[in-house]
Amino acid sequence: MLENIPSHSTMTELLGQSLFEVWQALSAAIDEKYDMERIWNSGGKNWVYEYKYRRGGKTLCAFYAKRNCFGFMIIFGKDERTKFEAIRGTLSDPVCRQYDEAKTYRDGKWVMFEPTNRAEFDDYMKLLAIKRRPNRK
Repeated sequence: MLENIPSHSTMTELLGQSLFEVWQALSAAIDEKYDMERIWNSGGKNWVYEYKYRRGGKTLCAFYAKRNCFGFMIIFGKDERTKFEAIRGTLSDPVCRQYDEAKTYRDGKWVMFEPTNRAEFDDYMKLLAIKRRPNRK
């Protein structure tokens, strides 16, 4: 865990104003549906920051930030990939393409989206519902 959580101005400087607004909007959409623990970490070798949504030791999704780039990752286990296929027809082509191109590891399919606007938020919420039913009304 990070000792110093980045400020709004730090994140705006890192991502740029428009991407930070997308970050905040997606975070607000998730917060509206899910009561989760939120954890800041360093972003490893490829990212500056990681912001993870977890509950009960299971990760729902993670946000990643680096200069002028916002990443949104969901990892789909075997059963979750089956559920994805069941709703594929309701998802946009770009979301399906990103899913199809993602690498599958032994612990799941790691799908990284790089949202630049809110266009795919509805699809993202459908994907999160595969991982965990929303626990807020």
